[in-house]
Amino acid sequence: MTEPKDFVAGVGSDIRKSQKRVLFVTRRTSAQVKVSDEEQVQTFPEGLLRIALAIEILAIALVLISLFFNAPLEGIADPTNTPNPAKAPWYFLGLQEMLHYFPPVVAGVLIPTVLVVALVVIPYFNVNIEADGLFLKNRRRRLSIFYVAALGFSLFLWFFDVYVALVPTLIVAAFMLIAAFSSPHSSSRSRRYLASKPVSWWVMTWFLFELIVLTIVGTFFRGPGWSWVLPWRG
Repeated sequence: MTEPKDFVAGVGSDIRKSQKRVLFVTRRTSAQVKVSDEEQVQTFPEGLLRIALAIEILAIALVLISLFFNAPLEGIADPTNTPNPAKAPWYFLGLQEMLHYFPPVVAGVLIPTVLVVALVVIPYFNVNIEADGLFLKNRRRRLSIFYVAALGFSLFLWFFDVYVALVPTLIVAAFMLIAAFSSPHSSSRSRRYLASKPVSWWVMTWFLFELIVLTIVGTFFRGPGWSWVLPWRG
C-alpha cells in the first residue's frame, strides 16, 4: 500500500500547459492518449453584468448632476481680453502643470506618447500575471531595481524642480518600502494589504496620485502668470 496522494487545485494562465490528468492503467493494457489542441477563448460572463451595472450607474449620476448643477462655463471668448491665467479644462490641467516645468516637446509630446505606447504595449508582456505581491519573490533583486528606479526618477524631478510630482513619488516609494519589509502573515492588516499588491497596482496608484495632485495644483494653486498662489487669499 502506498500513501494516498493529495491533489490540490492550482491557478494558471494557460490551461493547456497546467492541466492535470489522472489515468488508471490495468496490468495488460498500455496507456494511449489522443488529444487535439483546440482553440480556447477565456470568457468572464460575470464581468459583463458588473460592467453593464457600472455604466448604468455612471449614466444616471451624470444625468442627475447635469439636471441639478450648472456647468461652470465662462462668457464668450474675447480675443482682445485674454484671461490671466488661461487655464485648460480640468482634465488637461495636469498636462498644463507639467508644461510649466518641462519644454513643450517633452510635456506635450514625449510624455503623452510614452504613456499611450505603454498602455498599448504592456498588456502583451507577461508582467506579474499571477498578481502576486511585488516583493514576495526575488525580494533582494526587486528591491535593487526599485532603489535604482526610485532614486533616478526622484533625482530627475528634483533637477527640474518638479516638487509637486516629487512629493507623491516619495510618498508612494515610502509605502512600497513598507510593503517590501512586510509579509502576508504580518500581524498588521495594513501591512498584509500592502505586501499582497502586485507591480501593476503600484504603477497605477502612483499614476493616479500624480494626476490628482497635478490637477489640484493647476486648479487651485495657480494664479496670474501661472505663479504659485494660495486659494484662500483670492
